[in-house]
Amino acid sequence: MSQTTTGVTLNPADPGSWAAVPFEKLFSLSRAEVEEAQRAAFIRRFDSLRPRLDALGKLAARQSVDRVESIDDSIPVFFDHRVLKSYPLSLIEKGQYERLTTWLQRLTTHDLSGIPLDGVDSLDSWIDRLEDHGMIIGHSTGTTGKLSFIPRSQTEWPAWKNAYFELLRALTGVDFRTETIPYFTASYRKGHQMAVKMQYLFACAQAGGDENRNALYDHAISADLLSLMGRYQAAEARGELDTLQISPRLLEQRADLIAASRNRDEDLELWFTKLAEEHKGQRVRIGGGFADLTRLAVKAAEKGFRCEFAPDSILIGGGGMKGYKDAPPDWEHCVTDFLGIERMHSHYGMSEIMGNNPLCEKGFFHVFPFTAPIVLDEDFVAVPREGVQTGRLALFDFLAETYWGGFISGDRVTVHWDDDCGCGWPNPRIERQVVRFSELEGVTDDKLTCAGTVKAYSDFMDYVGTI
Repeated sequence: MSQTTTGVTLNPADPGSWAAVPFEKLFSLSRAEVEEAQRAAFIRRFDSLRPRLDALGKLAARQSVDRVESIDDSIPVFFDHRVLKSYPLSLIEKGQYERLTTWLQRLTTHDLSGIPLDGVDSLDSWIDRLEDHGMIIGHSTGTTGKLSFIPRSQTEWPAWKNAYFELLRALTGVDFRTETIPYFTASYRKGHQMAVKMQYLFACAQAGGDENRNALYDHAISADLLSLMGRYQAAEARGELDTLQISPRLLEQRADLIAASRNRDEDLELWFTKLAEEHKGQRVRIGGGFADLTRLAVKAAEKGFRCEFAPDSILIGGGGMKGYKDAPPDWEHCVTDFLGIERMHSHYGMSEIMGNNPLCEKGFFHVFPFTAPIVLDEDFVAVPREGVQTGRLALFDFLAETYWGGFISGDRVTVHWDDDCGCGWPNPRIERQVVRFSELEGVTDDKLTCAGTVKAYSDFMDYVGTI
């Protein structure tokens, strides 16, 4: 157990407890104190999960890793972003949910074998059934034709919740566990897609409950529909639409979604202006994607409309521009001016990792101690934790107890390890300009070419994806 100079105890046997520590105390720890606790916790977590987690055990065996000494030297047993969608696509196309459960079992220590699947006839009902038995499954948007499934559970929930609310407190100074502020989100009320799911879960955990949350679409977004949309786009790009096996029900839902999307800008404008009038002069919290917020601001400027919320209202944006190529260069100022809110808060994270990184006033994302960042070079080898380093981001999530927290992302980042940040928060910190490798010209991101040996990792992917 690491007793720090600030009196904070980081117990390597219980990293989930780190998320319950106020962010001010966590951010007062030195790098040496944090990394000592992280190293001890990482060794414990690997030793605990390797014999109990099928996928980790198989990868470790193929990479000839029996024990670990440090996080940076253990990249060969990190999962890359394909592992969480390594199941055969036919399992979804044919509704083979028992086999899909067998695949998921390889990624979690929870015993899923006794969960009854009678009556399960869709992805949404499959996830619902798993959640009836202690899981909290979130999935990606599936733009490549497959959904990634994150096998989170109720075991992780207390630490996940604490981490999220401390993130918001670090950003805004408000503890949303005890303070109720009306919330606007230009999204769906419910759904298993991770971003939507988090909004719903944490809104319900917040004082005041979900009735205090105003969503653009007052219904759930379907996992089945998102899966279909991804498969449809992928098949269309390959010229193979006629080979898709699609139920009439899903085709009807797809048509409805396409029709609704044609009116999204108008729906968004009407919804938001109505809320702006109803909450005039009140303190509100607004969350949304940069693209939606910017489109709203541009339309409002054209019409001479400006919000009049209370001056201490809160704005949190994120998610990138999502194909919005004509955004004005000063889009962030347009948004804050339209809303009458001085600053847009933001944070950087990904569905696979529970700890998000708050954006400081100097424009850097700072990493909480319950997440360990690693920068990899083009050969997937960790670069030194010194100076300023640019490369592929890998992360270890210490809050993941029942599944493996080692994850190699598809993001290129620049990390500052040593020099102090003017905001007063500690390093490591990540520059705001995060780029997906898949968006870089001439770069392919389909295969992990290193992390040990190519053949060992290829054999592991063949194993984990074969049911």
